Amino acid sequence: MEGMMMVEALLNGNREAKIRAANALTELPSRQRHILVECGVIAPLVSMLNSQEFGTTEAALFALLSLAFGSERNKIIIAKSGAIPMIAKLLQHQTEDMIEPAVAALLILSSCTKTKLAIAASGAVEPLVYMLNTPNNSIAMQAKLDSIATLHNLSISEQIIPLIVSSGVILSLLQLVYDVSKSSKLVEKALGLLENIASSSNLGLQEIAETGGAIRTLVEALEEGSSQCREYAVAILFLVCRSCREKYRGQILREGVMPGLLQVSIDGTWRAKEMARGLLQLLRDESDCGSRRKQLKNVILEQIMKEIDAKEESTEGEALRLVEDIIAKLKA
Repeated sequence: MEGMMMVEALLNGNREAKIRAANALTELPSRQRHILVECGVIAPLVSMLNSQEFGTTEAALFALLSLAFGSERNKIIIAKSGAIPMIAKLLQHQTEDMIEPAVAALLILSSCTKTKLAIAASGAVEPLVYMLNTPNNSIAMQAKLDSIATLHNLSISEQIIPLIVSSGVILSLLQLVYDVSKSSKLVEKALGLLENIASSSNLGLQEIAETGGAIRTLVEALEEGSSQCREYAVAILFLVCRSCREKYRGQILREGVMPGLLQVSIDGTWRAKEMARGLLQLLRDESDCGSRRKQLKNVILEQIMKEIDAKEESTEGEALRLVEDIIAKLKA
């Protein structure tokens, strides 16, 4: 189908002609899609999103997805055309088959700096968060992953962070981390968003720290998660402890953080090791009236960090033996 014929079909064709034209657009190379944007193809596609017919809306959504992918310019044009509120509306009222491409569209659009505020203003944040609480048999896993990724893109904007925090996302993310296997991609993405919120918003950090069971959940992620999960978990615990050491130090220690913390200090990612060492410093008991046992543990912690530095090139077996030895000393 020629470019102008495609535009004409989208503007004035019947339902079937519009669907055929929208579907054909997705198969074109990027250069031809660029030409069609110049011809004004986006406006009729956006109008098709208002259709009550599932097939029409679906075809338009996939066509807009193909135009937005890889083109910042097209993302901005799509946003200015009024598409974002319509896509956000699809999240609330459509079936699972429509939700997945709608979230994918928001994810692609949210990667553009100039579209983030429009997405936040469209009311999309709350349904994106709601999806995180939806049972897996109701919402596809990819839709949940894309929802978190979209919220992560939006959280980069300082103006949008308060809206995200007030949406209830922190409790939803912590519940997800608690419920799902700690080594899953979903938990990894959830912890990544939590860390971004904790590092960008004092209010968000406080809510994470004050949510019941949050510290225990983070400690479990530190012990059971993938390498990336452990990095995010230790970073959040470090931020929590640093925010009010007197308040949270004891809570973190009571949740049994030391074995996982020592392990990640030795075999975690470079950044995880740095965060673990920082948290170890914060967990030291520096009270003047500390007992001899507390003073001894502080000496052991000092030795731990020196040994960790000296064991950078150690084998996995040597690292495990070091951890076991340290834990035995702390329990003594």
